[in-house]
Amino acid sequence: MPACEPLKIAIADDHAVVRSGYRRLLELDETVEVVAEFADGESAYRWLSDHRADILILDLSMPGRGGLATLQRLRHRVPQLRVLVFTMHDSPALAAQALHLGASGYVTKSSPPESLIDAVRLVGEGGCALSAEIAGALQASTDAGALPHKQLSPREFDLFLLFAGGVGVEQIAADRCLSVKTVANYQTTIRHKTGLGNALEMYRYAQEHGLLQGSGSNRLQ
Repeated sequence: MPACEPLKIAIADDHAVVRSGYRRLLELDETVEVVAEFADGESAYRWLSDHRADILILDLSMPGRGGLATLQRLRHRVPQLRVLVFTMHDSPALAAQALHLGASGYVTKSSPPESLIDAVRLVGEGGCALSAEIAGALQASTDAGALPHKQLSPREFDLFLLFAGGVGVEQIAADRCLSVKTVANYQTTIRHKTGLGNALEMYRYAQEHGLLQGSGSNRLQ
């Protein structure tokens, strides 16, 4: 990219006021150009499949498929796109999943405003941007050893959050365009890998490990 060309930024967050605030903050930097805004992951996926952006600033809590699923789909469809997760969720497990799915950074909304600009610059340079608390929590999580939920694949982890949040098999199947049998099979696999026998046990485990923080797990996928 030529040095004089600004970074093209897209923003996906379901709150219009928040998106407007991000835009004003980012456009204080003349090296950044906000080229698109989206209120949900599906709109972001469709637009970015056909239009260029260098970085997508992505919230995790959005209607429909939500952040993690959008990240996973975009990594397959637009592998050159860099994704910076900017979210209220400060769970190291969610951060680890996002990074595993290909995110180039994970910054919490409790960070100072200038942290977003610094993170965009770092990601634009090919680096990985992490909030200080997330970096520390990820290290502490690594030092603590492998927990049962870390054995789950990204898809299994997504569904685990839904089960833990009390969403039923049929509802998940409808929301994810999967068959009921497929979701039930995932449920069995998740129970086997985690040793958690039912939704209540999953909920208690998720609460204990900070996986259901914020606005509810059924909007994180």
